[in-house]
Amino acid sequence: MAVKNKYQIELPPEVIESMSLEPGQEVRIAVKDEVATITPVSKTREFVYRQVQLWSIVLAVLTAIVFFMVGQVNHAKQIPISGDNSIAAWLIIANAVVGTVVFTAFFIKSRRSKIGAPLERIYWRNFPVIVVAVWLILGLALIGISWLMGQVFTGVSFDLMTSSFIFLIFCYMTNYLMALAAINLNSQMLTTLFTLTIVGGMFISMATNGANHWWQYNLSFLGTSVAKNSWQFNFTLIFSALIMVALIDYLFVSLRQVYPKNWRLMTLRVLLTLAAVNLGAVGVFPNNANFHVLHDQIAGFMVYSILILIIGIKWLLPNVSKEFLVASYIIGAFLFACEIAFQVVGYLSLTAFEIIAFVAAFGWVILLFQKIRELIDGREVVVEIPLKIQVIDEQK
Repeated sequence: MAVKNKYQIELPPEVIESMSLEPGQEVRIAVKDEVATITPVSKTREFVYRQVQLWSIVLAVLTAIVFFMVGQVNHAKQIPISGDNSIAAWLIIANAVVGTVVFTAFFIKSRRSKIGAPLERIYWRNFPVIVVAVWLILGLALIGISWLMGQVFTGVSFDLMTSSFIFLIFCYMTNYLMALAAINLNSQMLTTLFTLTIVGGMFISMATNGANHWWQYNLSFLGTSVAKNSWQFNFTLIFSALIMVALIDYLFVSLRQVYPKNWRLMTLRVLLTLAAVNLGAVGVFPNNANFHVLHDQIAGFMVYSILILIIGIKWLLPNVSKEFLVASYIIGAFLFACEIAFQVVGYLSLTAFEIIAFVAAFGWVILLFQKIRELIDGREVVVEIPLKIQVIDEQK
């Protein structure tokens, strides 16, 4: 008779809940050195990943066929890499549309399939804002890539077949990345969208109005009727506010599972939402003559809400670290000093004060979002359980 030992590990309820395991669900155990990692096996998630690979190439091939057929109809022998009717032009137009459609389709599919907790924390009411943000960022990225191609390959052109193949590769890469972004959307990606939208929009507005010497007036000049393409600046503020609200929704829905019915967190959520509303209102009511007073009041309310958050963060955020508190108080003191230097001493110009205050406040809000994510993602369940041994007798 051969004697074998069968080892069993019983996972406690808190581990089961943390991993969202269901009865009979398979798990994958990876062992490296003395560390074992248990990962739930989701057949639905694996199916979605196979769909990502399939549809990314299918849509890329279809788009490339359209590109080739249009070239045939126009009797194009050589396709330039940049310029009008070029690979770059098609890359911007077609990939921005198809890539956004891929992102939308896989987000909806993944959300309904419930393949991950992060997607379930995103409310449907925030979905249109996220899609438009992805479309804008994708469009800007494609424009940047196309510009770089034009600079590196100046005057280069290819025959229609080669151009179609190059276009196919770019289409596949864009579709694949957009699909992966959709099924792995989380708070980190939302924070990145928020940052890219507000920073990118402001830099574009600044560059557009460089000839108008906007810095001789103030930052709000970019949104006035005198500025060139002022809608870009105002749209940036409004849309950034909507993304910020979506991010706040996501973070606090997740926090509710860790800290249920916490009035301090509810207060923190309200204050952050008010700051986001004020940010959007600054774009809704630009600094024109008819809205000048209201614009300044809204901007002031936004600054005050940030200062209140900084002062009260010690009591509003659970398990706040000493390092974050010190950083918050330093930023708060810096904002107060800038206010004195501008209003009382007159050392700072209005433009300098607005830029410095915006960068400091924006940086602190991003840092706060990071700390909230750590409360959600950094939650660790540690248990010590005995290893059960069952002796099994088998015949040789």
